[in-house]
Amino acid sequence: MMDRILVSACLLGSRVRYDGRAKTSDDAQLAAWRAEGRLVSFCPEVSGGLPIPRPPAEIEPGADGLAVLDGKARVLTPTGDNVSQYFIIGAYRALDAARAANAVLAILKESSPSCGSLHHYDGTFTGHTTPGEGVTTALLTREGIPVFSEDHIPDAATYLATLHS
Repeated sequence: MMDRILVSACLLGSRVRYDGRAKTSDDAQLAAWRAEGRLVSFCPEVSGGLPIPRPPAEIEPGADGLAVLDGKARVLTPTGDNVSQYFIIGAYRALDAARAANAVLAILKESSPSCGSLHHYDGTFTGHTTPGEGVTTALLTREGIPVFSEDHIPDAATYLATLHS
């Protein structure tokens, strides 16, 4: 059976980001996996009920996705609207999609309040990031699905190769 990979829809060309744009990856390995039919395209924010376009949102300062999942922090828009529920619902739907497809890993968009794996925007809406995971990454990781950013696809390929060695 072919290993499946959950991938942020924006990395695959879907115009699902908050600003209505995509962040299409030109990574050759990702393209090869796509041609093999391994990829499961998913946007947790849209799946969670947020529109396109939508106001930007960031995890409040000093917190991360795990704190949001545990109800100890919020995801806010620049005007202070609490949109945490959409991010939490989207994270659980991403987990459901990964499980339904038997995905063994995920490649998600870095810096996103949903998908960041190494860092996310810091909650000040100034373009600065802080170390930590987004909401979806935190849930997938907690449930045993490793997450890699689009900048670490070679690491994902190495991980995939170790699954069958």
